[in-house]
Amino acid sequence: MERIVFYLIALIMIVFAIKAVSSRKMLRAVIYLLFVLMGIAGIYFLVDYSFMAAIQLAVYAGGVIVLIIFSVLLVHHIELRLEVSNLTQRVLAGLLSLSGLTLTLYAIFTYEFKPVENYNSIEVRDIGLGMLSYNEGGFILPFEVISVLIVAVMIGAIVIAKGKRLEQ
Repeated sequence: MERIVFYLIALIMIVFAIKAVSSRKMLRAVIYLLFVLMGIAGIYFLVDYSFMAAIQLAVYAGGVIVLIIFSVLLVHHIELRLEVSNLTQRVLAGLLSLSGLTLTLYAIFTYEFKPVENYNSIEVRDIGLGMLSYNEGGFILPFEVISVLIVAVMIGAIVIAKGKRLEQ
């Protein structure tokens, strides 16, 4: 049953991801992205990572999407249409996406995953200390990369909000 739910969530995420990048209307693209981010949280719930699912919903599906929606609604018309990219840009984006997918799959298949011992005794405090640890098994680098990603999203929302006024 879990496998069926996983494939259903994955299919929904793929469909909405394609719709998000192919939609010419900004508000619709953001709503499609919201469904993709909620699907990621669903997968976290499916593998019993409730803390990560809550973070996914709060930070990305909640904060980032709301920030983008408000920047679009407050500055632009609700049905803002995005410009169509030319063929060169599409091919370049496809090649970059394919290389990113290749790199991600390579990292996943070559990494030696170790089972977590005492899984039931892990608390949120332990997760927080692990995120900020510089030692082996620490996650300070991914934590900082996520921070940079959030800043980039905020800058992108500001650029969208400024629109043509930024060029003047």
